[in-house]
Amino acid sequence: MRSEKIQLVNDIGQALTESDYLYFITYNGVNVKSFSTLRTALAKHNASCQVLKNRLIRKAAELHKLESLTSLKLTGDTAMVYGKGDAGTIAKVLKDFAKTQDKVAAKGGYVQGNLLSAADVNAVASLPSREVLYSMLLGVLQAPSRDLVSVLNAKTSTIVNVLNNLKEKLEKNS
Repeated sequence: MRSEKIQLVNDIGQALTESDYLYFITYNGVNVKSFSTLRTALAKHNASCQVLKNRLIRKAAELHKLESLTSLKLTGDTAMVYGKGDAGTIAKVLKDFAKTQDKVAAKGGYVQGNLLSAADVNAVASLPSREVLYSMLLGVLQAPSRDLVSVLNAKTSTIVNVLNNLKEKLEKNS
C-alpha cells in the first residue's frame, strides 16, 4: 500500500476509534453546493463528513480491531459522518437533509460499539434530544415521591377540613 493510503487508513482509524458516533450515508447525485450545505450543518454540531472508499473504511476497522464494523457491508458511494457529542442530533440533521435531497440515505451507523442498520439510524433520528430524554427520566424518577407527598397531603387536608366543618357546626349551635 502506498504511503498516502497508509496515512489515510490511519486517519480513518483514528476517526473510527475516537468518535462517539459514525454514520454512513449514500450521496450519489448530490451536487457540490448541496453537499457543502450538509457539511456546514454538521459543523454547527461539531461533526465532520468525509467521502471515503469502502475498502479503506473496512481496512481501518480491521486494523483497529472493530469486528462489528468490519461486518458492515458498504457498497457504492459512501460518506462517513463522525464526531463527538449527541448522536441523535446528527441523525436528525442527516434525516432533515435527506428530506430535501432524495438521493441521500443512511446506510448504517456505529454508536457506542453497536452496529446500526439504516432503519436504526432513522429511529435514532426520531428520538427526542438528550436533554428532553433526561427531563423525562427525571420526571419518572420524581413521580413516586411526588405522588406519596400528594397522598399524604390529601389525608392531612381531609382531617383539617373535617375539623373546620366541626368547628363551624359548633359555632352555629352556640
